[in-house]
Amino acid sequence: MPPFTPDDLLAAYAAGVFPMADSRDDPEIYLVEPQVRAVLPLDRFRLSSRLARTVRQDRFTVSVSTDFEAVLDSCAAPAPGREDTWINGAIRELYLALHARGAAHSIECRQNGSLVGGLYGVTLGGAFFGESMFSRATDASKVALVHLVARMKKGGWRLLDAQFMTGHLSQFGFVETPQVTYLSVLGDILDMTPDLAAFMAPMSGAEAVDYARQPTTQAS
Repeated sequence: MPPFTPDDLLAAYAAGVFPMADSRDDPEIYLVEPQVRAVLPLDRFRLSSRLARTVRQDRFTVSVSTDFEAVLDSCAAPAPGREDTWINGAIRELYLALHARGAAHSIECRQNGSLVGGLYGVTLGGAFFGESMFSRATDASKVALVHLVARMKKGGWRLLDAQFMTGHLSQFGFVETPQVTYLSVLGDILDMTPDLAAFMAPMSGAEAVDYARQPTTQAS
């Protein structure tokens, strides 16, 4: 079988599938197509008053794609309840390649200069495919998610795909969507061109809360 390339990976996302590995030490990559997806229609995002206060307080210094590799490796690192990872060496290299070409981004949360939380994912058309998140400080990954949604709304994205539903995600308004419905929605937004500069621009916590709570904006 020929090597799985970054172009293959983007084509997989466009077709509604994504890569995984059985463990970090397993060299094989396989593609997953869930029958039900966890997706966030951006206009349904739910932000609690408590978390909004935390975001506004700017407890974390939030940045975009300033240390993608560190976020990726932190998501793959062992953690309580997650001793192994689906991010093997081949998958790691693929996401680093997508980041190098501007198709994958991270949201980073720092405290006193140290990376304490964040997330990363792939952008294609009007969709952002959230891959993984991590947290070493209370609410760090949640703050990263709020900033992600705020920046997606500001830039004109339409859909946040988190793949598998969890109780953690349901509190924010993620819903389970049949794959056939998901593919229809995805097909309608793949030709969109969101504003990446707006996504990347500095944003205060107060601005993030305001954008996260706004209706979605229009991209070209």
